[in-house]
Amino acid sequence: MQHSAHFAGIIPPVSTIFTPEGDFDRQGTGALIDNLIVAGVDGLFFLGSGGEFSQLNVEERKNIAAFVIAHVNGRVPVLIGTGGTNARETIALSQHAQQNGADGIIVINPYYWKVSEANLIHYFQQVADSVTLPVILYNFPALTGQDLTPPLVKKLADSRANIVGIKDTIDSIAHLRSMISLVKAEHPRFSILSGYDDHLFNTLLLGGDGAISASGNFAPQLSVGLLQAFRDGDLAQASKLNQTLLQIPQIYQLDTPFVNVIKEAMALCGQPISTYVLPPAAPLNTEKKAQLATLLQRLQLC
Repeated sequence: MQHSAHFAGIIPPVSTIFTPEGDFDRQGTGALIDNLIVAGVDGLFFLGSGGEFSQLNVEERKNIAAFVIAHVNGRVPVLIGTGGTNARETIALSQHAQQNGADGIIVINPYYWKVSEANLIHYFQQVADSVTLPVILYNFPALTGQDLTPPLVKKLADSRANIVGIKDTIDSIAHLRSMISLVKAEHPRFSILSGYDDHLFNTLLLGGDGAISASGNFAPQLSVGLLQAFRDGDLAQASKLNQTLLQIPQIYQLDTPFVNVIKEAMALCGQPISTYVLPPAAPLNTEKKAQLATLLQRLQLC
């Protein structure tokens, strides 16, 4: 089965910026989008985990999706996160993304019930059949409680031409290796994108396609630079940048959920944004802000 679209490179999962009162900040989000495009990213993913989709209602998600698609205005591909806990909502959000001009959707598996493999396959097929857009699967078992295994992903890729890739957010290079060897063997254009900063280099070395990882918000020069060095055959420079990317995960350990850490890192690195996060996330406290500043300075990120 031929998969038409192919997404590759560095596609940051963009933080959604809110005013200190908790309203969607169009100006702040727009400025962040513009800065990321100037930094040389290959696409933008909105309303993922770092975009706080799970703290938003359907109408808020639709309004944000419509704004970001219009603001990007075709400068880079736009992917919209449409997944949730029920198929009807996901389908409605997916169709809305298509109607507003998104280039693709990213769909996490339902994360309340544990779903049988047959039902999980049917769920993703229903979503894929509801649109003509490319669909990227979103695997984040640490949060969903259920892994999208390589054999299951291959079944989905076999069954629908518009299921074109996966964001594999799992702290296991073996999982990524198996995903690449099993799925890409049959579907060479199927995009396999690491969800963790520290797995980007290994993903590329194994034949994967890039990353959708949070550091793109506050330090896009690292992943963009690593990818460019890799494509240029400069493995020494790629390895040097990877040494810094390997240290990034300790930043995220400062709080849970770490959406506040990402926003504070952006502010510390010179992005003039409101760092407000939606409950149940909360502002980073003074002590942890100081720890974050120290880490960023040690890594020479700002």
